Amino acid sequence: MKQRLTLPLVIAALVAVLILALVRAAGGGASPWPFIAVGIAVAVVLVFAVRFEASSVHARVLAIVALLGTLSALLRVPFAAIPNLQPSTYLVMCSGYVFGPVAGFAVGALTAIVSNFFLGHGPWTLFQVLAWGLAGASAAGLRRLELRPHWLGLAGIVWGALFGLIMNVWTWIAFVYPLTAQTFLITWMASIPFDMMHAAGNAFFLGLLGVRTIRILERYHARFCWSWEDGAESQPKDGPDGASDRD
Repeated sequence: MKQRLTLPLVIAALVAVLILALVRAAGGGASPWPFIAVGIAVAVVLVFAVRFEASSVHARVLAIVALLGTLSALLRVPFAAIPNLQPSTYLVMCSGYVFGPVAGFAVGALTAIVSNFFLGHGPWTLFQVLAWGLAGASAAGLRRLELRPHWLGLAGIVWGALFGLIMNVWTWIAFVYPLTAQTFLITWMASIPFDMMHAAGNAFFLGLLGVRTIRILERYHARFCWSWEDGAESQPKDGPDGASDRD
């Protein structure tokens, strides 16, 4: 029932944000772009949050998602001194590949939230949650390809660029004036060296460790009795004593 209500509520929220943005723009107020960007980010995060909550996730699944999110966050902290070298992205994408888009988004969201307790929270956390969450969610689509280091590395390069693009939106609406296509292009061009560092790091970690990490996680996947049917993920089926049917 919650899932049926999610889409109408999100659409209503987006419409309200767009109306507010247009009214402020027409009245000579602030630029509408911050409202639009934040509204879309919040809407996407809410969709995945409600889907995760409404899926009646098994306790063992919650445990592995929490563990992977925390581990991914801890991987980020030691590398914070190196601009945009993010081993967290590699683990988030491996998690999404194995456990599916909703769990992958949750791991990505936890990565941003937990690591920022060490590195500093702020309005940018929302966009980091969005970027890492979408990286984890989209990684499930790689299951349609043969599991090879070069495919994982290529996906890592793509998400190095997309992650930077999402974070550039935050930088643009928060620190740049006026908000025009030209100023966004300048903001994006200034970030290219950092995005390239992120993409190179993703390609390195996913190419070197991705297949092995996925194989390890797939053993847990099998242990929890998850199955993929027509691209959908099913929950573990436990017997009366709480043990897996495969035990």
